[in-house]
Amino acid sequence: MQPAGADRPTPLAVGVVLWLASEVMFFGGLFAAWFTLKASNGDNWPPPGEEIDAARMAIFTAVLISSSFTIHFAVSAEERGNRSSSIRWLALTIVLGLAFLVNEGFEWAGLPFGFDASAFSTIFYLLTGFHGAHVLGGLIIMLTVGWVVFSRNSKVPKAESLRITSFYWHFVDVVWVILFFVVYVIQ
Repeated sequence: MQPAGADRPTPLAVGVVLWLASEVMFFGGLFAAWFTLKASNGDNWPPPGEEIDAARMAIFTAVLISSSFTIHFAVSAEERGNRSSSIRWLALTIVLGLAFLVNEGFEWAGLPFGFDASAFSTIFYLLTGFHGAHVLGGLIIMLTVGWVVFSRNSKVPKAESLRITSFYWHFVDVVWVILFFVVYVIQ
């Protein structure tokens, strides 16, 4: 028999889930703006000369999806008490996230249109930029949690800290999958 409250989520877990709910509303607003602008621009979406490379982003979508698996493996390894494996999986997650972010920077640098070229370009940069900011935030969180959790003298619950960090990372990945299909596939 478990002690009372043993299966209850921690206040940190509840707080992160509530925060992620607010992030759903934030991105929901951006997607609503996308669909509103798309509907009001009719057949001129995207405008001529403002094409984006879906094939390239499909590859990096697979990279980002892979990072959800690697962070899951990091959490699982830590739950089994395998610290070295957990560190390796977390490091690989960070590398995959960084590769995705660098690719997004290259994509932006190579686009033939700027932020204010049209309604399409503005909402495109807003959606991908805010998502990129969330990826960067996730990388910073992972580096910070990794540093704190894996320091020798840390009393922080390691598996729980990684699991809660993974909530955020999975959220970032799910948002990207939706964004990829909306922006790059169905346009």
